[in-house]
Amino acid sequence: MNIGLAMGSSISISIPRQLFNSIFLHKDDAVCPAKDFFTYDSFVQATRCFPKFGNTGSAATRKREIAAFLAQISHETTGGWATAPDGPYAWGLCFKEEVAPQSIYCDDTNTQWPCAPGKSYKGRGPIQLSWNYNYGPAGRALGFDGLANPDIVSNNSVISWKTALWFWMTEQNPKPSCHNIMVGRYVPTKQDLAANRTAGFGLVTNIINGGLECGIPTSASVLDRIGYFQRYAAIFNVSTGPNLDCQYQQHY
Repeated sequence: MNIGLAMGSSISISIPRQLFNSIFLHKDDAVCPAKDFFTYDSFVQATRCFPKFGNTGSAATRKREIAAFLAQISHETTGGWATAPDGPYAWGLCFKEEVAPQSIYCDDTNTQWPCAPGKSYKGRGPIQLSWNYNYGPAGRALGFDGLANPDIVSNNSVISWKTALWFWMTEQNPKPSCHNIMVGRYVPTKQDLAANRTAGFGLVTNIINGGLECGIPTSASVLDRIGYFQRYAAIFNVSTGPNLDCQYQQHY
């Protein structure tokens, strides 16, 4: 099946436009570099390529997964601060690409997805897709050249949303998919059990950025992710579930 042609999505039922706009109160403020980029229509269009997203399990499970996804991307793109208007957790989707990256994120030992000359694989899009070994397979799955044209992730709103959903839905061994964790389909391996990788929002954080945030005393970044999730879960009127942080988990 061509992933770009997969159809069917009930996202607009679970999260109608008005609710989406009430969650992302400031994403289109003039101070946000991503102003007018992360549109609701692009989000809904992108979800049609991933019909299981927000459409698996009970109504509560579906809403919890959507809340978790929106929380993680909100942290990755936040423009909020402690005393921000409407609080620090009302400023998701303010940035569409990494500010002042410390490198071009090229793993030149990865021969399967070789870096293109002069290209940077810095964080872009809602989940801040990073590194050539993510841009390459994301592009292959979604129908664009992620290695030669990584900038499309911050220039095309639908593709940008699709990369975040691709990362969320795709298992990257030994990492499970974020989707399977949030819908209760995560089956820990012996290595996972030894590393205390217990199911919950904290394990999703481990998948996304565990090398910098997990297995250490809870960081400000982890707390920020949790803060977003707690806000969104309350909006969707669902519980967050257990294991919100990853400070006692070994990272992948």
